[in-house]
Amino acid sequence: MRMKPYGIFPSLLFLCVVLSGRSSADLGRFWHISDLHWDPTYAATSSPDRVCASSGTRPAPNAGTYGHYNCDSPWELVLSSINAMKAILPDPDFIVWTGDDTPHVSDDQLGEDAVLRIVGNITRVLRQTFPETKVYAALGNHDYHPKSQLPPEPNSIYNRIAELWQDWLEPESQLTFNKGGFYTEELLKKSGYRVLILNTNLYYDQNKVTENILDPGGQFEWMDAVLMSAASKNEKVYIVGHVPPGFFEKKKRKPWFRSEFNRRYLGLIQKHHAVISGQFFGHHHTDSFRMFYDSKGNPIGTMFLTPGVTPWKTTLPGVEDGANNPGIRVFEYDMTTLLVKDMVTYYLNLTYANVVWERWEKEYRLCESFRVPDASPTSMHYILEQLEDSGCDLQKYYEFNSVSYDLSSCDADCRADHVCAIREVDFDRYEQCIAKEGAPSTHPALVPLLLCVAVSLYGTSQ
Repeated sequence: MRMKPYGIFPSLLFLCVVLSGRSSADLGRFWHISDLHWDPTYAATSSPDRVCASSGTRPAPNAGTYGHYNCDSPWELVLSSINAMKAILPDPDFIVWTGDDTPHVSDDQLGEDAVLRIVGNITRVLRQTFPETKVYAALGNHDYHPKSQLPPEPNSIYNRIAELWQDWLEPESQLTFNKGGFYTEELLKKSGYRVLILNTNLYYDQNKVTENILDPGGQFEWMDAVLMSAASKNEKVYIVGHVPPGFFEKKKRKPWFRSEFNRRYLGLIQKHHAVISGQFFGHHHTDSFRMFYDSKGNPIGTMFLTPGVTPWKTTLPGVEDGANNPGIRVFEYDMTTLLVKDMVTYYLNLTYANVVWERWEKEYRLCESFRVPDASPTSMHYILEQLEDSGCDLQKYYEFNSVSYDLSSCDADCRADHVCAIREVDFDRYEQCIAKEGAPSTHPALVPLLLCVAVSLYGTSQ
């Protein structure tokens, strides 16, 4: 891993608060943690071929206490991430936990009991560390056996995980969770505020169980009804899930949903956008976002993709060097409207942690890094436009995308992949975007990485 140069960046936190028109007293704060992928086999041995099962056939030389980029998380990294949450923001309003807790190994290396032990151990640590904090937990595709094959009907794993999460789930939530792995509650039991926890693993294109079902578990119909009810009650809603719609920004034309499921999800967001204040997902292990627009092209919603704790380098064909540093995130939100005002990502430089000492630090704050007053759909659309027009902003986003792991230059092809994945959740419009953005004449020349570094060091002194 190349070490990241530290530039001289002015603090724009005060400017963000002033532009937003709200004091810090009006802001709520919550944690989002995702994709811990604990590998119980991890052992930092001197033999690079025997460090962890999740590396597969890839060696893990010089593996350290807190992990290796070819491996999923050791227990020390899981504990480190949760303890860092406690140290940085010990009393959040709530925690969003979007799943994927088991390692990237074959099903015959796990089994149902192993999956439940892993989910149970992480549940226990979160509950012990934050005993008074509500946790809104969603299932990931790796939180089931066999992996990704989550069924649209009651089963023993849903039942047993509901028991593990019984301190967090309301009685009615346990009933719907047992049936299909999803639920809804008043956010923090406050009238006018609601959260939907979806089981989008039902829409995953790797899920053979739901391949020929129009509405697995009746979740689309249920989601539509809950959002219509929210509108009638003037509620504001957060949507939480694991597998997101749209495309993976690090691999061209790689969707996660089946096309019909993608279309239906997008339609529901467009239909009910007036009550949806934010969407929070994981699965990618990367740091990105997705925009939603109305028929006239106006921004109406944003989905925030929080990076993973695991540093595991993906084996997805076509992705080059797809690892990341471990990341966790604090969201700041308007306590009246639930709109996201800002977000701060904290990370562990894994190379530094293994060689020197464990140090979780702020990677970036959205407002100050991208010069926006808040994280509203309008502001996030502005950031997207900056990624299209400014080579330096694109490069900054690209480095954040891997949690400051991949510091190589984002070229024109890279730009098209990221911009189109952010802009177009719809399959057909994504293809049109790739065709357009891939044409060399449609966008300005990208600024060399060295110049962006120089600007960060010297260009902000005036």
